[in-house]
Formats: sequence, structure tokens, C-alpha cells
Amino acid sequence: MYAPLLANRYLTSRIIPFIAVGAVALCVALVIIVVSVMSGFLEMVRSSGKTLTGDVVVSRPITGIPYYEELLKDIEALPEAAAASPIVETFGLLQMPYGTGDGGKQIEMVEVWGIEPSSLDRVADYASKLYWRKPAGEAGDESAEEAIASLALNNPLRDPMFHRESAGMSMKDDRGEDGLVLGIEISPFNQRSSDGSYRTIDPRTGAQSADYFLPNAGEVTLTLVPVSERGSLGGEKRRKFSVVNEFQSGLYQVDANRVLAPLGAVQAMLRLDSAPIVSTTEFGEDGRPTVIGESPRRATTIVVRAEPGVSALALRDAVKIAYQAFSSRLAKDPTRFTKPPLPDGVNIATWEERLADFIGPVEKERELMRTLFSIVYLVCAGLVLAIFWAIVQEKTRDIGILRAIGASRTGVLWIFLRYGLLIGIAGSLLGVLIAWAVVARINDIHGMLGSPAPLWLKVGSWLAVAGALAMAVRGVRRASALHTVLWSFLSIALSLISVVLLLHHGFLVWDASVYYFSRIPSSLDLFTAATTALGGVIFSVVGASIPAARAADTDPVKSLRYD
Repeated sequence: MYAPLLANRYLTSRIIPFIAVGAVALCVALVIIVVSVMSGFLEMVRSSGKTLTGDVVVSRPITGIPYYEELLKDIEALPEAAAASPIVETFGLLQMPYGTGDGGKQIEMVEVWGIEPSSLDRVADYASKLYWRKPAGEAGDESAEEAIASLALNNPLRDPMFHRESAGMSMKDDRGEDGLVLGIEISPFNQRSSDGSYRTIDPRTGAQSADYFLPNAGEVTLTLVPVSERGSLGGEKRRKFSVVNEFQSGLYQVDANRVLAPLGAVQAMLRLDSAPIVSTTEFGEDGRPTVIGESPRRATTIVVRAEPGVSALALRDAVKIAYQAFSSRLAKDPTRFTKPPLPDGVNIATWEERLADFIGPVEKERELMRTLFSIVYLVCAGLVLAIFWAIVQEKTRDIGILRAIGASRTGVLWIFLRYGLLIGIAGSLLGVLIAWAVVARINDIHGMLGSPAPLWLKVGSWLAVAGALAMAVRGVRRASALHTVLWSFLSIALSLISVVLLLHHGFLVWDASVYYFSRIPSSLDLFTAATTALGGVIFSVVGASIPAARAADTDPVKSLRYD
């Protein structure tokens, strides 16, 4: 009965246990904040990497999958699949409408995707990736007009001329001709500002200008080279397109290199569209080979979105079975002159498997950060050990009295272990609370750092300095060395803070134009919070165990000899 009473009494009767609680809280909060932000970055990378790919990807590069329309129907008939969309992936050259200064035109090497906007929108919410579109209210609680009004005054999206979502969805220009949608980072005139939005900038003056908005800047020329099933190159295909919109996926490598084009246009340029099959032995009256069939259109990739509640792995397995049935059915059909590739010749993978080389290193960085910051646990244990050692030294007489009246070694040991447990629990809970408060408001904190300190804060800090100095002088007059030293150190610290606030005109630690994500992740990693809090409790008990064992070994005769 005396163990909990004494543990609670020791915890609340001195200031030193609260120092231990604060130390544990700061250690726990540090780990949770850092790892939560890293986990948030990982989730941003994962969600960005999934952009425009769906949950499962079926791919056969270069030559593509024939009769893909039938495969799409088979996949969409699966209970695990919500939607599917065909894509033709290739690489090409894009001649930009602006020059290089030596009389030529700038040429970019790009990744080209031929897409069907409507079906891709069902799979990967393509419409929301179009950058130049009319702003919509968030979560339906804000009208489009209010959303526009909330934009910065120099944001081009305030101008209806930049609202081109319909052109991006149809991939048609004002003349009804095919158009391209470029990654937002391809154009050098799109300058990303600190709030994450884009401006079209005149490179000569640095001023914002609609003349350098690519849909207004003229046509671009796309060059593709078809490749046969035998690997031989066909003649290059060049075609001019208008730029009808630009997209932002959230992944820099994609936004700086990818061009979206109408599926039919890319199929025609790569000779993946339908074409007649002629006989090599039969000829018509005009001497031309007899047409005996038609080669089907092909798609190199099919992206699939899972139904809600269905995992990507479950969908992948279902798509594999569907493709096997599709391949087997068409292989047995004598009317099909072109056969689809065998299942072994087609890659069917989840989006995570497809992007494993990209996501894997980020996950390893997070785990490395978690491991390195786990050293903080040793700091917790060391602080608790040092503080408890001092407490045991101070309470030697109390321990001797307990041992003299019959308290066992185990009882004394349990007093201090329970003491350490209480400090660990209190410190860990406080640390989780601090971490939650910081992570939840981290963007607001960053915003405050990015703006000049308000006048009231500057005045208040100097008033605090004056108060601390007055208390230090009071300590000198009362001949109290402790009060003098404490208030002197506090006045020095407050003076430094006040000077910083006076000189602070705002700085951005997190610049969206550099780091690409417009906001710092602000969600608490619950798993990390739980494991870190548990670690704080365990290591607090570990740190308390050595002083507790020393207290248990106290000889009551020696401790009371001079009392």
C-alpha cells in the first residue's frame, strides 16, 4: 500500500520530477514530429506516383496488345474492377514554339501518352489533374466564384481565358483539331510561386504575361518513330498540334517530361491503328493483293481502378485471370489473324510494384530516420537515470526509515520503478499531445515564420525582458544566488529572442517552388505516436531501474547512523 502512496507523493512534492516529465515529453514529441512529417512526405509521393495509373497496370511495351477493346470489357466486367482505360506509351521529340536564340526551335525529349480522356477520368480522375481550369469550391462548401475570389490577385486562374478544362477533356482546339496536354513543368515560362501556384512569365522582363501561355503561343510539333514487332524502325512521323491545356500530377518527373495526346493520333503515328491484312498469294483483277482481314488497333497499356474496398493485389490477381481467359479465347478463334500475346508476355502489376524503384528509397529514408531518432530513447533513459539517482541520494534517510520499519527490498525497488513508470506515462502522453499540436498546425507555424513578427509580439518580448531583468536585480538585492542566476539566464534568452523578432521580416523554410509539394504534411502518424510513447515509457522504467536497485540495497543502519 505504501508503494503507490510514496510514488505519488514523490512525483508531486518536488520540481525535479517535472523536469524528468518534460525531458521525456520533448524526446517523444521530437521523434513523433519528425517521423510524422516524413511519413506524410511518403504518402504524398505514393499518391503522386499513383497519379494517372490507377491501381493495376497491364502493359506490353512497343508492339502493344491487340483487341484491347475486348480486354477492357472483360476487365470492367470483373466485380473487383470499377473502370479501365487504354493508353499508348512511347517516347518522342517535341519541338516547342519558342526559339533557342540561334535561329532554331527548342526541342524537348518527352514521354508521350496517348489517352482517352473520358475513360482515364473514370480511372484516375484525369479532369482534376488539368491545371488550367475554373477553380471549384473545396468539399462543396464554397462556390466557384468564391474560390476564384480567394485566389491571389496575380493568379492567372482569376482570368476566364485560362479556364480550359473543356479543351483538356476533349483534347480539341478551337478549330476542332487534335490538341496536346503538356506537363506543367515542360514550359519554361510557367514559374512556380511560393504558394504552389503557377504564373506565365515573360523571360525578358520577368513580368507575368498571357503571351507566354502555351495555348496562346502557337503550335508544337511532335515527332514519333514507329517500331515493328521485329524491332525495326519505321520512318519518323511528324505532326503539328495545338497545346490545349497543361496538367499537374504532383510528381515533378512526370510534370516535366510527359505529354498527353489523343489515343487515335498516337496510334496512327506509331502504326498501332487498324490496318488491312493482305494475302501474299492471292491477287485481285487489278493485280493488287487480296484483303483477307484487318489488323486490330493496339494499346501498350491498360490502367485499371479497383472498386472501393478491393485491394490492388486482389484486383491484380483477378486481372491476371481475366487476361488468361482473354488470351486463350482469342488464340482458339480461327477468324483472328492476329493473336494476343501469351500471359507470360504481358506485365500485370499493381501501381506500387510498378513504382517500387521510386517509392522504395523513400520508405527506406523514413525507416532510417526512425532508427536514427530512436537514439532519443537512450536520452530518455539517461535523463531519468540521472534525475532518479539524485532523488535516491536526497531520499536516503526516507529509504532507511522504510527499511528499518520492515519494508522489503522488493517494496523499495517497486516504489522507484513505479515512480519511473508514472514519469514515463505522463511524459509520453504530454509528448504525444505536443506532437499533435505541432503537426496539426505546422503549416500555420510555417506561415508565421514566413511573415514579419507582429508589433504586439515585439513589444511583449521586450516587456518580458524588462520583467526578467527586474527579477534578477531583486535576486541580487535579496542575496539569492539561485534566483539571480535563473533570472539572468532567462533575461539573456529573452533578449536574444527579442532581437530575432525585431530583425525578423519573414523567411520560408519550406518553399513550394523548390520542394514541389505546396503544403507540409500535417497528419499525425498514429503508429509512430503509439510506438514512440510506448518506447518512452519502457526506457523511463529502464532508466529508473538502476537508481531503484541502489535504493533497494540501502543499508538502514548506515543511512540512519547519524540521525
